[in-house]
Amino acid sequence: MSIFLTKQKIKKEWTDYNGHMNVAYYVLIFDQYGSEELMTLFKMGEESAKTTKKSTMVVESHITYNQEVQEGDEVDVNLIFCDHDKKRILYKLEMVHSEKKYVASTIEALSLYVDLAERKVAEFEKEKVQIMDDYISKHKDNFKIDNLKFLSKLKK
Repeated sequence: MSIFLTKQKIKKEWTDYNGHMNVAYYVLIFDQYGSEELMTLFKMGEESAKTTKKSTMVVESHITYNQEVQEGDEVDVNLIFCDHDKKRILYKLEMVHSEKKYVASTIEALSLYVDLAERKVAEFEKEKVQIMDDYISKHKDNFKIDNLKFLSKLKK
């Protein structure tokens, strides 16, 4: 079972001449809504970037487009996997049609923790490691580890 993060309604301006959501907007929904929700839970989102000058930056991603969504459809963005090492966080999200319950898309993302003042990779602070570890421990029985592309990139 996945962990719900957010729900979004597909806007007209997100659709293209094929009558479905354009590929760019799948990434937008995953990034600006799903990933941002997760990073905020871990105290590494926009507020962290502004106040502590620490944030995450995606360095690699893999996306699948499984079934189309159209204007007016609602989709749930769910977390289906998360893990980290000292400097990296790996997570996989799915986009599920809210009514019909099919998986429309998935994204796996590997992000680095960055000191924005130095513009260099940094290690997570103990507080953030604890927040992530507690969250992962609470939800790990719900995670799906199949088809992960970047798990071997974590340095555990």
